Amino acid sequence: MAVDPFAELLRHLRRNANRTQDEQAGAINAASGRATVTRREVNRYENGANVPTDHTLGNIALACGVPLEPLLREAKAARARRREEKNKAEAEDLDDVKRRTLLGGAVVGAAAAAEPWGRLAYALSKGSKIDPESAGVLIDHAATLHVDELNESALSLQSRVEAHLDAITAALPRAGAHERALTIAAGETAALAGWVAWDLGEQDKATSYYGVTSECAKRAGHPPLRALALGYASYGAPSPAKALEMLSQAAQDVRGRGNATAAAWALGRYAEEAAQSGDDSGALRALDQAKFAYDFADHMSEQAWVRFVTPYRMDSLTLSVYGELARQELTATADSAVERLGGELPESGVVVLSDLASALLRGGDIDRGAYVAHQFAAAAESKPNTMGRQRAQAIAAGLPDTEHDLASHLLTFATL
Repeated sequence: MAVDPFAELLRHLRRNANRTQDEQAGAINAASGRATVTRREVNRYENGANVPTDHTLGNIALACGVPLEPLLREAKAARARRREEKNKAEAEDLDDVKRRTLLGGAVVGAAAAAEPWGRLAYALSKGSKIDPESAGVLIDHAATLHVDELNESALSLQSRVEAHLDAITAALPRAGAHERALTIAAGETAALAGWVAWDLGEQDKATSYYGVTSECAKRAGHPPLRALALGYASYGAPSPAKALEMLSQAAQDVRGRGNATAAAWALGRYAEEAAQSGDDSGALRALDQAKFAYDFADHMSEQAWVRFVTPYRMDSLTLSVYGELARQELTATADSAVERLGGELPESGVVVLSDLASALLRGGDIDRGAYVAHQFAAAAESKPNTMGRQRAQAIAAGLPDTEHDLASHLLTFATL
């Protein structure tokens, strides 16, 4: 596969400066005054795996002694090419599974045969009975989508989630002994569809999906599924009091064995909302309960959807609470979170960086918060995730006036 022309340009600039990739990273950091770019990131720029942010491009231009405007123009073209390639791939995926609404009855076309869930939907439309292997494919893919939202934007995830929901919808009438398991998987997928819709500003659509999830929970006799809907819906609650009410019910829905991870998430979210509403003692009590629950959790073997509740996600919840309350524990928690992230940013690392930056800025550690905000800006473009817009806006609002360029970049990113 040919390297993108913009990547070639960046490589040419470095070689003209007679620098190694490590030296180029050092030069960029010297121009910015912050050690935010590594040799690995320079390599990603030069092999086309990532496009530098406009803020970073300014530092590259300064480090290489070239005008900024041509770099900005070429970077814009490179991003457009990346979007075009991604949209083309997504269009091909959509051709495989003919779109249907959740409650519709249209037949899935033969083009669906390209994917396992598409083949299943097509077979069922012809009257075939579902088998354990096919049911397992649908259930496992529902879980995979919940993991993918950690490093994929809502816009790119939406078509995949809705297509998978179509396939499960087609399967349910012929599910037989697998009906309860597929109903739960349908609810999990509908909840994620609602979450994605909310992130894209489609409030009414999100509410409808959450309603479907709750109905699936009722039909399957599975309260943790309702907890998922309530947890997601709490982000768009009309008031802090309503959000706390939702999360309190969610915590009740996940009481009992086998729900430790879900309980940790529901309680952690309650702690976040309580902190934002000024209930310091309630926030800290819920956070302690969340941490205690997570000590008994196994996010890979409980409900499928809890796989996104990684140790990194728990770090981000803790950072959010301590930052909002300006607790002295914030510094030690931040150090621990950074150490856990390590040198290779994990799938949920962007979430941690965003909450870490916001927490440090709210907690008064402005210099460190700005430093992490730069890291978030770079990571968010290479590993976009749901709620990227909201996180970028929150960080921009907390940055000092000296970081005007970064704040502008984050606000621009939030509109994409």
